[in-house]
Amino acid sequence: MSPRPVVTGIGVVAPSGIGADTHWKTVLAGENRIGRITLFDPDRYPTTLAGEVPDFDATRYADNRRLVQTDRWTHLGFAATRLALADAGLPEVAGNPYGYAVTLASSSGGNLFGQRELQRLWSQPSRTVGAYQSIAWFYAASVGQVSIHHQFKGPCGVLVAEAAGALDSLAHAARIIRRGTPVVIAGGTECPLSPYALACQMRNGLLSASDDPERAYRPFDIAASGYVPAEGGAVFVVEDLEHALARGVTTIYGEIAGWGATHDGRHTGQVGPVDPTQYARSMRLALDRAGCAPEQVDVVFPDALGVPRYDRSEATALRTVFGPDTPPVTTQKPLVGRAHQGGSALDAANALLALRHRVLPPTAGFDQPAPGCELNFVRRTREHPVNVALVGARGFDGFNSSVLIRAYQAAGELPEQRTGDDR
Repeated sequence: MSPRPVVTGIGVVAPSGIGADTHWKTVLAGENRIGRITLFDPDRYPTTLAGEVPDFDATRYADNRRLVQTDRWTHLGFAATRLALADAGLPEVAGNPYGYAVTLASSSGGNLFGQRELQRLWSQPSRTVGAYQSIAWFYAASVGQVSIHHQFKGPCGVLVAEAAGALDSLAHAARIIRRGTPVVIAGGTECPLSPYALACQMRNGLLSASDDPERAYRPFDIAASGYVPAEGGAVFVVEDLEHALARGVTTIYGEIAGWGATHDGRHTGQVGPVDPTQYARSMRLALDRAGCAPEQVDVVFPDALGVPRYDRSEATALRTVFGPDTPPVTTQKPLVGRAHQGGSALDAANALLALRHRVLPPTAGFDQPAPGCELNFVRRTREHPVNVALVGARGFDGFNSSVLIRAYQAAGELPEQRTGDDR
């Protein structure tokens, strides 16, 4: 019997708060945490809003020696990893280092660190950068630093697929567990908030220029005008079920039951309609690999880019897979912004917490569906027997990923049943 990959720990560091419980309360309350950028002066940019992690003190999660070598993106990763390990009841340093792996996602690397060093390079007579520029900027820095910090020496790697990367990391974690490593750190954090990083994002023409935090980011809505950038994300402890039960784990959030990854073969900047075919295929792959019929899915957490042609394409993909009567659909990205692969990690955290608490969180930033985006949106927080959740993500330049998460049932335990009105 193949090992079963289950999630036993969640660490959230996001604009919605630090820690899974704080984050979940913000989500259920529908509290908007988008505000004016404070990490630098955004006055010269059309986009001035973002989601930033409030009151973040990196020194609480790593020693100064590691902090000076790394970027804020990795600092957030240190924090989320420690929170996830604590939530899972696992030690900070592995007793069996080769039994722990790290597979995190990365989108853009150490932006703030790189910005500072490049400005020094071109503005000072010495024409030098600091010794840690190459390793702090590097897209694999968080994986390397987390594995060193916690002495995790199992298979380690980094997934690069923009916003789809965090879902790919969960899929990769499941594969690592099935190959014999009992514990994997997965997910990802992001900090795309520096002048250079914002300028790069502006090139795609998809950022919102609104200065109203409550209305700047509105996926699927008739007023959708682009996305708002954000930092943060989530890290998970993915564990072999037998290993978790043997050590007496108290909480199993859910099981990674299926996944699918596809590619559109097109650049994000291309004009015209967005073909939903490969995105829908990634969902079907996840369902098939989980042995799950579409009608068994209780909730979908979509990519929710907030760009009309992408929203219409995503809605079409969902109807292609589920038919006109889709499962409940909900997104919380408008509360915090789009944190690239950190955003899909937060979506996965929301799905796991929904399974754990049997509650569907409300769709944020939504009043009236845009033409072609008429889906079964969750309008208010409601109790719901959530047994199966599908999380989807589309990375810029064609990446598509879907992960199906199933509630854990012990042997002989039957899943809670839905009524006819729950769908």
